Amino acid sequence: MASSTTTLLLCTNQTLSSSFTNSSLVAKPSQLFLQGRRNQSFKVSCNANNSGEHDKNLEGVDRRNVLLGLGGLYGAANLAPLATAARIPAPDLKSCSRATITDGPEVPYSCCPPKPEDLDKVPYYKFPSMTKLRIRSPAHEVNEEYIGKYELAISRMRELDKSDPHDPRSFKQQANVHCAYCNGAYKIGGKELQVHFSWLFFPFHRWYLYFYERILGSLIDDPTFALPYWNWDHPKGMHLPPMFDVPGSSLYDARRNPHVRNGTIMDLGSFGEEPYRLGTAPKPGAGTIENIPHNAIHAWTGTVPGSKLENGHESFGENMGNFYSVGLDPVFYCHHINVDRMWNEWKATGGKRRDLADKDWLNSEFFFYDENCDPWRVKVRDCLDHKKMGYDYAPMPTPWRNFKPNKKTTTEKVNTGSLPSASKVFPLRKLDRAISFSINRPTSSRTQHEKREQEELLTFNNIQYDDSKNIRFDVFLNVDKTVNADELNKTEFAGSHTNLPHVHGNTHCAGITFDLAITELLEENGLENEDTIAVTVVPKKGGELISIGCVEIKLEDC
Repeated sequence: MASSTTTLLLCTNQTLSSSFTNSSLVAKPSQLFLQGRRNQSFKVSCNANNSGEHDKNLEGVDRRNVLLGLGGLYGAANLAPLATAARIPAPDLKSCSRATITDGPEVPYSCCPPKPEDLDKVPYYKFPSMTKLRIRSPAHEVNEEYIGKYELAISRMRELDKSDPHDPRSFKQQANVHCAYCNGAYKIGGKELQVHFSWLFFPFHRWYLYFYERILGSLIDDPTFALPYWNWDHPKGMHLPPMFDVPGSSLYDARRNPHVRNGTIMDLGSFGEEPYRLGTAPKPGAGTIENIPHNAIHAWTGTVPGSKLENGHESFGENMGNFYSVGLDPVFYCHHINVDRMWNEWKATGGKRRDLADKDWLNSEFFFYDENCDPWRVKVRDCLDHKKMGYDYAPMPTPWRNFKPNKKTTTEKVNTGSLPSASKVFPLRKLDRAISFSINRPTSSRTQHEKREQEELLTFNNIQYDDSKNIRFDVFLNVDKTVNADELNKTEFAGSHTNLPHVHGNTHCAGITFDLAITELLEENGLENEDTIAVTVVPKKGGELISIGCVEIKLEDC
């Protein structure tokens, strides 16, 4: 279906003054996506699948915020590319350089991998023959025998750091893969390559984990070895897996926030991506899963930004809490294995949830070394079927599938006439307190057919903030700031915007668009026939650094 958008324009021509842009943001954050802008899209599938079971322990884990939002796995794909648009090729290894801290020193180690002898003759990867699928199991259910194998494999990978630091299979070199692709070391056409916040997010990490997993299996001579998944979408998995919390183990990382230890339940906060083509100036954006829980779990696990590390340096959230260092924590791979599993779960729900057919996406490339230290180029199109890659997931119940929050603040509708309109509240120079406003909808009383065909989106435009900081704000419908709008198990909760800190780049993070799908939310709160609704935005982290240009409601094709 051709993409079309019906929008109720509430954005004014007002802009934030340059004094705010230049002085109020502490640092100049990352230059992302070939100097493009990011558009964070959070879309719930128009035709939601309600199969599954309810779990009373999942209060607050609304399916909108766990997986159902994977209807927006790739975000809106209606950005017109320039005439020079093309697939993203494998990175130019000759141009690889150190990633840098914003306006500061280089990161503690080079992200650049060893260079093959002939960069121009690296072949395309072909899957080896296999007789048995590797089965990835939930981390909280693995036995002692498995943990022993996993610890041994990581130990041997760490030993390579000492015996041959340039071995691409070594622990630090494997960590550098993520740093290089995600923290500005690689270049394409002289501009930074960044696989986050775009449609490269899922396929890049799938390929990355594929080779990492095969390397571990090779180091212990077990071709059936499979990584575990951190089952944070199930109540029994919503804490750091115990095997990673044993001091002295090769799986242990001292650079974790103390609050993750001793079985502490994580604070997810709540739970697709935009096109990214060579030669364009796109508005890439993170999909639902990448924003939350992906970013939220990274931030929850890493050290507190600004605290002191064991070497006396200031922390940027190491290791899990910052892109350049995440690969130094073994739990990072366990976390991303579950992110990959979410991609499978999204497609398994059926309906309109299918992988993209865009050739620019399918033909985009990455570069990796395999378990034999051989270099390879790979394409996105070859990773879409995980079983052809030789692995599958041990099944686990997904209680969030049919969960709906049943805690309402009130059965009454907020008097929108008592609230200022969105056009009077925005542009907002800083989100330093909770704000409430009224906003008109483009249409009301939509039929079920219309709802299946078009999603209603609450859109925050031109968000700016310091991209080197932890950022988060929550959004609620049908409550005002006089109500305690801080419980995410409320029916009125719409979603959260988060940022995982970066330590590279030279421009502040500007022009972000944050979309929240509200079709289902309006129904649950009895607002589907209302012409005007109330919205409350609550800052949680870094609100004084956040500005918002305008807010609108629009209808967009599924």
